[in-house]
Amino acid sequence: MGRYGSDFKEPPWVVGSPKEVMDWAERNHPSKKGEKDKASERRRDGDFLKNLHIQFDFEVSKREIEPKNIFSKLFLKVTRNKMIEEDFDLISKAELILRALAKAKFRNIAKLVVDGKTLYDHPEKKSDLRKAIDGIDEFSHEIRDRGSIKITAVLADVEKCTANIKIRRIHSKREHSVDIQMTGEIKKELYHTFLNYLNQNLCVKEEFS
Repeated sequence: MGRYGSDFKEPPWVVGSPKEVMDWAERNHPSKKGEKDKASERRRDGDFLKNLHIQFDFEVSKREIEPKNIFSKLFLKVTRNKMIEEDFDLISKAELILRALAKAKFRNIAKLVVDGKTLYDHPEKKSDLRKAIDGIDEFSHEIRDRGSIKITAVLADVEKCTANIKIRRIHSKREHSVDIQMTGEIKKELYHTFLNYLNQNLCVKEEFS
């Protein structure tokens, strides 16, 4: 604390000896500050992960879907990209992934889209993820085909991270049933907490990529 109650640290020549002046100048030399800033940045970068992409499938039975019309058949013939349907309950899987997000300190569900229909869109709300978990069964009557669900969740911790999650029972063979894109930075320990919860509670076929 400097004089007059301010937070500015006055140089020692205001009240100090020549030695104190030299010590102050050495500590506050721009090169020293730069080294400290770089060291701090290295420590920070080591604690955070940026822009993560996670994809995996469930250990469930699946079947190929036959094309419904001539255009679909032609598209399939050209691309050789068959569509499959996986046998799992969309709501229960979504609930487990929401719980994994909660474990990783995500607090806000910004958007929820089921079978292409937006059921929830409140990016300005805070701390509503737990309510979304408790009330997810309420959305079940809105889901007819139970084919896909998209969730946008926001982590507002030291850094801001947005998780865009797609869970699909019906998708092409080249795609995965779960696709999670984390945009921004998340603490490494929170990311591993998220993955550990998924590993322990979901029957996953493939390793996380």
